Amino acid sequence: MARFASFGLAIVCAASLSGCEFIQNDINKTFGKGPVDATTRADLAASRVTTIGVNAYLWQAALDTLSFAPLAQTDSAGGVIVTDWYANPSSPNERVKVTATILDQDLRADALRVAASRQVMQGGQWVEAPVAAATVQKLEEIILTRARDLRRNAVAG
Repeated sequence: MARFASFGLAIVCAASLSGCEFIQNDINKTFGKGPVDATTRADLAASRVTTIGVNAYLWQAALDTLSFAPLAQTDSAGGVIVTDWYANPSSPNERVKVTATILDQDLRADALRVAASRQVMQGGQWVEAPVAAATVQKLEEIILTRARDLRRNAVAG
């Protein structure tokens, strides 16, 4: 009976100490992670707990990146941004439409999907034309880089 009481006391002590910050930091150090501090907590809070349904950094970065074109539709709960057709003034016979979809609350490369449509003017009609795959990849890179910069600035500031 005394053995069970000792075992139970050990479990209660371990559970109560697990909440101590120095124990958490020691555990994190053991697993190769940095100490848990206010910055880490703030960063996790900013990426996960938002009033929108998706990662706030990706959302803002996508809005900033696609600001060259008028927005046709935005849905922050679903993470969808759709631009209206945009024609560059230097090439008025070509126009593009971009859709950015944010798929997760975490800031990860696979949490973003960009699709683009392109049309060219032929005989007074807009005709579908292919979009270079590098164009979509470049847009994704720009959005991800901007999101990482926003996150870095939020953590540093």
